[in-house]
Amino acid sequence: MTVRFMLAAPAAVHLAVQPAAAGATTMSAGRLGAIVATSVGLIGLVIGVLALARPAGRLGAGHGRLGTVVPLAAGLIAMALGGLVVATSDSGIGTGNGRGGAFVALIVGLIGVVLGVSALARSRRAG
Repeated sequence: MTVRFMLAAPAAVHLAVQPAAAGATTMSAGRLGAIVATSVGLIGLVIGVLALARPAGRLGAGHGRLGTVVPLAAGLIAMALGGLVVATSDSGIGTGNGRGGAFVALIVGLIGVVLGVSALARSRRAG
């Protein structure tokens, strides 16, 4: 065995272990996690906007607290899922691992939490 072969073998193994970028149409676990996290965050964001836009207790057929707790819980779930995807992705943005979508989920979840807290504070003042 030559020295050149012994030095080239670890480099070839290292290149074989590198994660491949996902194709444009493949659905990786990171992409799926980011989509779920962003969807949950968007649901919380929409309900939070509706809770702030309408008088306290007038969101749907439920009680006033439901419109304040749902965006808060959905935002926290979205942030947790987005953080999990960011922590477990092994490549950067644009490789198909869902890191970009996870960052979007973190931002949307944070906005949902802020809206939920604002609606909760308003419902406590109104009640």
